[in-house]
Order: sequence, then structure tokens, then C-alpha cells
Amino acid sequence: MEFRETQTASRHQNLNQFAGFDRDSELVIQRLNTLLAINAETARQKVMYRTDREKLEAELMRNPLDLEKTFSYFGLILGAFPPAAMFIRFAIDARLDGWVFGVMLIINLISAIVGFFSGKVIAKAVRSIEKMGWVSMILVLPFLGLLWGAVSGAAGGIIVFVFGALFGALLGGIVGSAALPVFTIIHRLLKRGESIEMKHFLPVAFGVTFVICGFILGL
Repeated sequence: MEFRETQTASRHQNLNQFAGFDRDSELVIQRLNTLLAINAETARQKVMYRTDREKLEAELMRNPLDLEKTFSYFGLILGAFPPAAMFIRFAIDARLDGWVFGVMLIINLISAIVGFFSGKVIAKAVRSIEKMGWVSMILVLPFLGLLWGAVSGAAGGIIVFVFGALFGALLGGIVGSAALPVFTIIHRLLKRGESIEMKHFLPVAFGVTFVICGFILGL
């Protein structure tokens, strides 16, 4: 009887030891996961911020725009104003019926919307491209801009059937191949981490866009 009681007590003691060991293991795993997360965040910040000063400047931003928002807003601006300038130039050179202005407005609206949403995709590509050397980046950006502008222009022009889509893709590609390299170069110079201050973004985005509009209007 005493032997059985001794065996039972020994089993309970072993089970308690294993339970304590399991609890300790879970605690160790939790601490290890926390440490790995901290190390990963530290490594991410070292890649994102070149210096401690840059990190401080990023933290002091009042209205920061991350990469996705930056290129989405730029796509919206670029999809709205250059097509409008083209329509104004066309309206000056030819007499147009009232319904034509309605079609142009729809084209303009579609181009702006597509430019906005496709800007999020472009931002992912720019994230990798901005890590390249300056020469490589400048050589790659016109092709990316050509693709971006062609997609936005074709989407807007598709309501005028095949001819409109081709014409829109051509003009949009020209605009994108010129605008994206200039904007991205300035963005790379002004950004802190992956963010840019709103007060810096607006003059650059509108400046690049309005210069292109000026060329379209012949100013």
C-alpha cells in the first residue's frame, strides 16, 4: 500500500515538473519571439533611415505621406490635369459640340481614378527602384512611367473605343515617362525614411504636372 502511494506521489511530482517545464518553455518562446520582433524592427529602421538625424526628421513630420499615398496622390493629379490641358488645347483649335465636353469630362475622371489606384502599385516598384544607384534608377524610371501613363491613358480613352484607348495610351505614356523620373528623383532627395512631408509633396507634384501642362498648351 505504501509502495503504491509512493508511486502515485512520484507520478504527481513528475507531472508537476513537466507542467512547470511546459510553462517555462512557453515563456521562453514568448520572450524569444519578442526579441526577434525587436531585432527585425531595428533592422528595418536601419534600412529605412540612413542616419539617426533622418529618423528624427521623419518623426518630427507634421503631415507625413507614406510611399503609397505619395504616388497615389501624384497619380490622381497626373491623371487629372494633363488630360484636361489636352482637351483645352483641342477645344481652342476646333469647334466642339456640347456633348464632346461631357465625354472629355468622363475621360478625365477615369484617368484620374485609375492614376490614383495604380499609384499604389507604382509605389511598390519605386520602393525597390529608389534603392538602386542614381544612374540605374534614372534609366529604369522612364519605362515604368511609360507603362503607368499608358495604363491610365488607355483606361480613360477606352470609352471612345479602340482609337481612343490607343490615343490615350500614347499620350499618357509620354506624360508618364517624363513626369515619373523627375518626381521620383526629387522625392528621393526630400523623403525621410519612406515618407515625405505634405508641404514638400504639393509644390513638387503640382510643379511637375503644371510644367507638363504648359508644354501641352504651348505656353
